[in-house]
Amino acid sequence: MKLEYFIAKRYLRSKRKTKFISLITYISIFGIVIGVAALTIVLSVMNGFEEQVRSRFLGADAHVKVLALHDNGIKHYGFLMNEIQNTAHIKTMSPFISEKGLIKSKRTQAGVVVRGIDKRSAAEVLDLGRNVVYGNLNLSTTTEIEGDTLPGVVLGFQLAQRLQVILGDEVAVFSLTGLRHFQDIPDVKKFRVTGYFETGLYEFDDIIAYISLESAQQLYQMDKKVNGIWIKLDHYSHADQAAREINTRIGFPYQVLTWKDMNPNLFAWMEIEKWAAFVILSLIITVAAFNIVSTLIMVTLEKTREIGILKSMGASSVIIRRIFTYHGFIVGVVGTVVGCVAGFVFCFVQQYFRIFSLPKDIYIISWLPVKMQLTDFILIGIASIVLTFLAAVYPAHKASRLDPVKSIRYE
Repeated sequence: MKLEYFIAKRYLRSKRKTKFISLITYISIFGIVIGVAALTIVLSVMNGFEEQVRSRFLGADAHVKVLALHDNGIKHYGFLMNEIQNTAHIKTMSPFISEKGLIKSKRTQAGVVVRGIDKRSAAEVLDLGRNVVYGNLNLSTTTEIEGDTLPGVVLGFQLAQRLQVILGDEVAVFSLTGLRHFQDIPDVKKFRVTGYFETGLYEFDDIIAYISLESAQQLYQMDKKVNGIWIKLDHYSHADQAAREINTRIGFPYQVLTWKDMNPNLFAWMEIEKWAAFVILSLIITVAAFNIVSTLIMVTLEKTREIGILKSMGASSVIIRRIFTYHGFIVGVVGTVVGCVAGFVFCFVQQYFRIFSLPKDIYIISWLPVKMQLTDFILIGIASIVLTFLAAVYPAHKASRLDPVKSIRYE
């Protein structure tokens, strides 16, 4: 063990002539603990909210989406799917139609985004099975209720409430495609409500209705064409890589969008909020670092005689500087480690026992979400230790410049 480190530990653990100095040392450590714990908890909670929002968006949409750059749709979509199916990280694909329309019940009507899907493949790409909360995902053309044979439609929960419909009710969907004049008559098709889905995201639950791919092709006169292809990857983080490879393979006249491209503002803002929280809460650690400065200055004044004795015995200014730098460094490391442990314990307890709840009618979940990331803990730990180390530099420098003769004479 180096001499400087040994003496720094002795100074830290020794009884003070002035107990106030010991109190400030403990306050400095406690301030670092609070700052580090607050940072780890806040960033973990923000990670949890981001994951919840992202999972709900990806549960209602695909990781990657292939669209045609024109309005004519994709006719030979089976050939296109075969061309890109060997792309790295692709897990499954599903063709879809997405068009605007008007849906009318016996009581009211509302604007709607109609999604025509292939039930089998779409259930593998989207979380439709998990999101259907009432009824079932029956979109076939053999739905028989009270003698009528109608195709099924699954509505967003908020949309169903606005239309004031229940399972088994009949609704009419009007196509707005191709309407140019007020007197034009829109195409219309009747459906039977077979289920409700709920993603927890109002913009999906309030406007989307699912019908079968065949029904959508008939309603919008697509003639066995689709608007695009949904693609699910083995992990959402590979979206950019997969999109680049798909774009290289198919090129014009197709457009490849990732989940980030479909919701750019939301996720960019969440990332900005995370960094803003990191910077703001780092001020707590900065305040604790200033306490370290004042503590070391007072320790220097208290240890003036000892510093003079060490210098008279041959200790250089570099050794004295290292002693007090190590003193502040130890305070920073202890506070950082304890703060990280405290933050981890809080996040672990909340993650597995969900002690803190949230009102379900305001938030998309009923508990405070937490997701711990090792990189956050490492980044916070490094930032905390660096700040406390820098805080110890100036007092250590002042201590190293003390004159040994004057230090011993005036003690």
